[in-house]
Amino acid sequence: MKVLNLYAGIGGNRKLWENVDVTAVELDPKIAEIYQDFFPNDKVIVADAHQYLLDHFKEFDFIWSSPPCPSHSRMRFGLGVGRGISKPVYPDMTLYQQILLLKHHCENKWLVENVKPYYKPLIIPTFDMYRHFFWCNFMMSAYKTDSLGTCVVLGEREFLQDEFGFDLSPYTGIDKRKALRNCVVPELGLHIFTSAFQEDKQLELL
Repeated sequence: MKVLNLYAGIGGNRKLWENVDVTAVELDPKIAEIYQDFFPNDKVIVADAHQYLLDHFKEFDFIWSSPPCPSHSRMRFGLGVGRGISKPVYPDMTLYQQILLLKHHCENKWLVENVKPYYKPLIIPTFDMYRHFFWCNFMMSAYKTDSLGTCVVLGEREFLQDEFGFDLSPYTGIDKRKALRNCVVPELGLHIFTSAFQEDKQLELL
């Protein structure tokens, strides 16, 4: 199965996927290098994920995209702009451009995820989990978890590192806490990936 993992980070969403041929796209060379260390069999490309999606979306069986979230986040709006610490910025429409592209032009499975915004979303999400919205062309089955959703928001670096299974201690020159906080909980990443093809498997049994 060919999978496109956009804005891949260090690979939280991808950590528990098995039997897949993954192409990961990450703009930061240092983060891309760490991803490659963790997933040596994946094809890692340092490039603009937004353009790569437009050029290659028809080539994959499953697409996961996590476009930049700061301009949409409630935290920046409330703690930054609301307190005069940060200046207002235009929301990055990359998010909605990708949703519309995939919704109307992609015949295979796809998912776009982002934080819950400070405004009413311009496109209604398919489902939400913790502090994130998910737009996709499949339904996710019920998912129960423990405190992992909370630890993504409040956890310190060492706790997140142990919880997610990514040891960043050998690496320098990166914001390790940010890299870990940007991770999708690996168990949730696996559950979503499995849900995407559950309906297909059920049809095969009929």
